Amino acid sequence: MTAVGIDAIEIRTGKLELDLAETFAPAKGEEPEKYTKGLGLHSSSFPDAYEDIVTMGANAAHRLMERKGLTPADIGRIDVATESAFDNSKPVSTYIAGCLEQVYDGDFHHANKGERKFACVAGTQSIDDAYNWIRAGRHRGRAALVVATDTALYARGDPGEATQGAGAVAMLITEDPDLVALSTEQGYGSADETDFLKPNQQFPSVDGKRSVQVYLARMREAVRDYESVAGEIPPDEFVLLPFHTPFPGMVRKAAALAYRHMIRDTAVEEELAPDIGRQPRPEAFDTDEEYVDAMGEYTDELVETDRYLDWYEATVDPTLSISREVGNWYTGSVHVARASGLKHALESGMDLTGETLGVASYGSGAQAEVHAETVQPGWEAEIEALNVDEQLEARYSISYEEYKHIHDVHNHDKDTDAEAEAFTPPEAEFVFDGWGRMGERKYRYVE
Repeated sequence: MTAVGIDAIEIRTGKLELDLAETFAPAKGEEPEKYTKGLGLHSSSFPDAYEDIVTMGANAAHRLMERKGLTPADIGRIDVATESAFDNSKPVSTYIAGCLEQVYDGDFHHANKGERKFACVAGTQSIDDAYNWIRAGRHRGRAALVVATDTALYARGDPGEATQGAGAVAMLITEDPDLVALSTEQGYGSADETDFLKPNQQFPSVDGKRSVQVYLARMREAVRDYESVAGEIPPDEFVLLPFHTPFPGMVRKAAALAYRHMIRDTAVEEELAPDIGRQPRPEAFDTDEEYVDAMGEYTDELVETDRYLDWYEATVDPTLSISREVGNWYTGSVHVARASGLKHALESGMDLTGETLGVASYGSGAQAEVHAETVQPGWEAEIEALNVDEQLEARYSISYEEYKHIHDVHNHDKDTDAEAEAFTPPEAEFVFDGWGRMGERKYRYVE
């Protein structure tokens, strides 16, 4: 069977940076460690006044197409995953296609276009759609372009404010991919939840404590469902384990539960038993509450062991380096995590060809998906082509007053168009160019 997967990836970060330790924490009268250690975040990326989900997505897609030598005729579908859309009818994919048509001969009139919504898991769902389209033989030799793009803003003063971020990830889905091939096996965990939602509003309503619980519960279900078709996951199955990363602190919790699950009834559990005992079994307790408490105590001891810390440092921590500098990108976050882990491997001189990644996606509302990816022989060249370090270095660092201004610029409920002064000059990129006669957003390419 011909492999199908991600052939290439590009990342576009917002051009502004908010330093959480040096700028945000003092303005809030809080200690920097609340963000840098608690949340695991150093800074957040924000879009400048002329940036939004369309420009970031189109700029990422443009660089990808240029690097791969593609034309519109090579693309058979454009799928955009976002939970920051500004139109309830016209999909963001049409805007992005319109931007790209400004710089290419030809058009995307032949391409199927759509917009996926299921909170942060929609990016992975869009990849699944493209995979199935190719597997079904409907692609006629063309590739699929998947763009995950979001501006993750919270109301000022909201507890989630520090996790904000903005950026886009563009991915090319093809046969015989250069980056990773997707597994046929998938696992899902899904339930009707109200942990995080935006009922006809821009800023989310969040039950923070419950959101963490739902994230972990759906992940457990997805892992078990994956194992029902792929078999049990041994502790050394995955060389990297990219998770959905709203903030690295959340991933620390998910990773601990994943490792605990993988070592259950294995030699690793027995080797750790003299120091921390074996994992509690439910039949040994009179109530579920007693069992849950005992598992919590076991997990607390497990994450302090050298065995776990070595695994986490090698398998999970490398996936978090970019997220620490950009914050939450909603639909793009797990795809940033994948790129971050592969980038670390490249810089460390690791040969990952043929190795397996375990990808754990999640979207509030709520659904988790787990699948495996096999690293392909061309992965090094694809990751080496990323310029995310240059983008991060070039960001304009905003003051707290400037942050409030740019937050208002991107607040749909505020009329700030006349005051939307940019902090950086646009160069060789798509930019927001005002409003059309029917209230649509307009874009142009700046040389």
